Amino acid sequence: MCALRWSVAVTYSCSCNMLKVCVQVVPHRVRLTHKARPLHPARCLVATMATKPSIQIEVMSDTVCPWCYIGKRRLEKAMKQFSDKADFKVHWLPFQLNPDAPLEGVNKIQSYNDKFGPARVAQMVPAMERTFASEGLQYSMGGLTGNTRNSHRLLAWAAAEHGLQKQNALAEYLFSGYFTKEQYINDRDFLLSAVEAVGLPRDAAANIIDNADSVGEKLVQQELGKYSGITGVPHFVINGRMHLGGAQPPEVIAEVFEEVLQQQAPAGSS
Repeated sequence: MCALRWSVAVTYSCSCNMLKVCVQVVPHRVRLTHKARPLHPARCLVATMATKPSIQIEVMSDTVCPWCYIGKRRLEKAMKQFSDKADFKVHWLPFQLNPDAPLEGVNKIQSYNDKFGPARVAQMVPAMERTFASEGLQYSMGGLTGNTRNSHRLLAWAAAEHGLQKQNALAEYLFSGYFTKEQYINDRDFLLSAVEAVGLPRDAAANIIDNADSVGEKLVQQELGKYSGITGVPHFVINGRMHLGGAQPPEVIAEVFEEVLQQQAPAGSS
């Protein structure tokens, strides 16, 4: 349904000769830099919290891309494995699979039949149902599909004015509503209900939707051009340098996290 669903594209801004290193399994090693007297447990906790490295993750996605929702769940599993090793900041960036999709919405299954053909859709839907079930989700093809611009405006606004945690909560609500509850992604009432559900101001969100020149639209325009050349989603950019394409399994994402942490380790700590 979305290009690059299972491809891995991990690159470095300086060279490509570390490609294999990025995807190999790196065993965890305990590093001791010097001998010192044991600290009081409370002091150890403070020191650990103060020095925990940060991993920044930017995710290009579309709110009607099923693999983007799967990718979100798999990313969260990988982050959970590293919760004691790193602090994560996840920023959702816009990508529109079909910028010309109608605003009023069209029947979802009919749209898929028109695009892919009934025979292919008959194979795709059961496969996607199994994939969603493996993540504890129930996939539904009912309802309408259409233009995602307003959802991206709200996500961009949420991050800019209310923080990444609120944006992530909104992304989850939108994904869940569209893929599991047959909500239309451009339905005004659904969008505003999503905003309210995650604790964001409804009136301000309504202005984002209704105003074509809103801060949300300006942010979307800026963010759409941040990473040129991306043709499929989800696409993850880690610390601005590593690129990972597709809804990769948690263990693949975890390998990348391990490599990032090794690169961030102080010199002489290995």
